[in-house]
Amino acid sequence: MTACTYNKVERIKKAELEALLPLMDRACVTIIGDLCLDVYWDADMKRSEISRETPHHPLPVIAERYSPGGASNAAANIKALGPAALNVIGVIGCDWRGAMLKDALAKHGISSEYIVEDSERVTNTYIKPMRHGISDVVYEDPRIDFENYLPLPKETEDRLIAAIDRAAKTADVICVSDQLKCGCITERVRERLCELGASGKTVIVDSRDRGALYHHVTLKPNEVEASRAFANGRELTVDELSELALGIAKKNGRATLTTLGANGCFVADGDRVTLCSAYEVKPPIDFCGAGDTFLAGFAVMLAGGASFVDAARVANLCSSVTIKKIGITGTATREELLAAVE
Repeated sequence: MTACTYNKVERIKKAELEALLPLMDRACVTIIGDLCLDVYWDADMKRSEISRETPHHPLPVIAERYSPGGASNAAANIKALGPAALNVIGVIGCDWRGAMLKDALAKHGISSEYIVEDSERVTNTYIKPMRHGISDVVYEDPRIDFENYLPLPKETEDRLIAAIDRAAKTADVICVSDQLKCGCITERVRERLCELGASGKTVIVDSRDRGALYHHVTLKPNEVEASRAFANGRELTVDELSELALGIAKKNGRATLTTLGANGCFVADGDRVTLCSAYEVKPPIDFCGAGDTFLAGFAVMLAGGASFVDAARVANLCSSVTIKKIGITGTATREELLAAVE
């Protein structure tokens, strides 16, 4: 693979941001993907006494927190930016976790109208026990995961595709959060989304493992996902990643994004590759959910009419805000973006 030449644009300035933010007012976004619930259990180990029944110290939970995760977190980030409309599509189970997820979305002002419920599925949930002690050190125990390990039933697929077709009629941009092996982005669902992309609809895909299976869409892999999908997983230099981004864009016939963490992101469009600089953020930082925030900022700006490069620059800024929110998958508001560029 030979390196290609890329242009570099600097971080967005306040005056530019003030001119771009009103575009969000007219953005109509639909997101489909693997809806998840994040649960945090805070345990005060100072209260723990050895059990009389077993030789263990239990976790005395003194507080629990629920927040949207996966595609739900991306949806919360989109909503926080104040678009004109947001539709959320996905599948949840008829269980207490599904009820908690709908409640968590409602607290963000997000409707569950397009969410499909299936009594044979579990709601994807990730429970994180957090041990607190005498010092300020917080220790996270192994997660407790609720996931689905069987493919989506055809009847549920049918309902999901019908929801996509309804929501697509009014969407400026369709976001896809394809994260789980047995999630809601099945082969049939993926092909329907690709058909919408081929018809001229703007579809942005964030796929953990299946990026190479999409066509006629804008892909948004990070550097690891891009290498796994298109370069046999080998470690790539920044120059090689720029060439790879250009190759993906040509293959799909659509602009491509490649996020590079602290190095920013590449936007490949036509024969041009642009490196959008990241923001320097001092520790402590928490990268959990940063990709969802980037997807949200990029989608809302693009749906409002911004260029791919300007949308990516705003998305970088959005991520710089949320990685400073420790221990939770946070969101970025317009006010926080303006404060960040002061």
